[in-house]
Amino acid sequence: MNKEENLTMSKRTLSQILAQTVKTGIIKSNLFPMFAGLTLALYTYQLSLIEKIPEIIYATIGSILVMGAAGAFNNLYDRDIDSIMERTKNRPTVTGEIQPKNVLWLGSFMSIIGIIILSLATPLAALLGFLGLFFYVVPYTMWSKRRTIYNTEIGSISGAMPPLIGWAAIYPDITHPAILGLFVITVIWQMPHFYAIAIRKHSEYKAANVPMLPVIKGVKRTYIQTNVYLVVLILISFLFVSLSTGLMLVALLLSISWLVLSIYGYKRMDSEKWAKSMFIFSLFHMTILFSTVIIYSLMGILFDL
Repeated sequence: MNKEENLTMSKRTLSQILAQTVKTGIIKSNLFPMFAGLTLALYTYQLSLIEKIPEIIYATIGSILVMGAAGAFNNLYDRDIDSIMERTKNRPTVTGEIQPKNVLWLGSFMSIIGIIILSLATPLAALLGFLGLFFYVVPYTMWSKRRTIYNTEIGSISGAMPPLIGWAAIYPDITHPAILGLFVITVIWQMPHFYAIAIRKHSEYKAANVPMLPVIKGVKRTYIQTNVYLVVLILISFLFVSLSTGLMLVALLLSISWLVLSIYGYKRMDSEKWAKSMFIFSLFHMTILFSTVIIYSLMGILFDL
């Protein structure tokens, strides 16, 4: 660790250390799909936004705490491999700016309080919050991440819980095709997204012995598997038709565009540029899709008042 890195870390405040320990960046990005599920439920069942303010508050605070707990437990368990990878080597759990026992207490406290608060919305929201936390910590972080190339698929289950939690906090039934579609899209989206990251950070994952698909099977296998998932993503878009043709078309267009970019880009670019373009489009895809769901749902609620 060089002098500049030591100086940077010495300036970190307690709030910055805690923010990095619970991964506030990931919390913020996951609140977006949570609100998409929440507003979609409000619109689907024509529920009052005002009357559901308590549930919205519970869903927001509970989700923040549970997701923060997941980040803390992940940082705690992954200290060894985080110290090897360039993008994670300065995490407080690696540098010693926060002690492991304190991270354990922090994660445990946030887990318990977060699940209790989610239960104030609905018991189903609390159950989904617990399952999301469990899948992220145990099957993903503690088992599959270090043992199998399918770690991304296993981790995607917890990564797709936010829209379910948002929906369940408003209406305790997650069997509607619209929310199932949003959930499955969020699951499938993660594979092309994280494959792209793994290609770009290939050397870091290899040094840390994390068996990401591109590291173990190579870029060509990753390209083929990416396209399979993108085809599935296109087909899943039709689940929105029961609620809105407009939402279905947005999801369909985004997914088709992503597949076209994948095929065209792979032929025209080197693997690094292809992975970068796929990563950028993955962010564009979910930002546009979730924004459309939220705006469409809110407009539908307001126009029906």
